[in-house]
Formats: sequence, C-alpha cells, structure tokens
Amino acid sequence: MTGDTSSQRADLEKAVRTYGGFWDTERGLRTLRDAGHEPQEKHTRRILRDFAGEGLLVKVEDRPVRYRTPQTG
Repeated sequence: MTGDTSSQRADLEKAVRTYGGFWDTERGLRTLRDAGHEPQEKHTRRILRDFAGEGLLVKVEDRPVRYRTPQTG
C-alpha cells in the first residue's frame, strides 16, 4: 500500500487503542504489514516511543523494549 509515515502512525495508533495489551517492535511491524504498509523497524520503534511519550503506552521493559497500554479504572 504505502510507506506514508503519517498513515502508518494513524493505523498503529488505532490498533493500539483497539487491541491494547503489550506492544513491541515486532507486533508493531506485523500490525502495519497487516494494514498494507511496508514499515521500517527504526520508524516503528520511533512511533512506539512517541506513543509512550504521549501516555498512550507505558514502557515496561528495557531489553527487549516492551510497552503496554495503561491500566484503567
């Protein structure tokens, strides 16, 4: 489909909000490929870091880096 970074970010954000749970680079890459993108690992990691900075994800592991959606309630 596309390598457009803004649409990759939007599609990944939608998936994180829809499915929640734990996220890492591999899950992000797989999600973007399933959405029809041709993602790059470096860019996907940057999107996940941005989401953590915005509070959409919380970093729970450093090596390998893993995130989760924040606990609610």
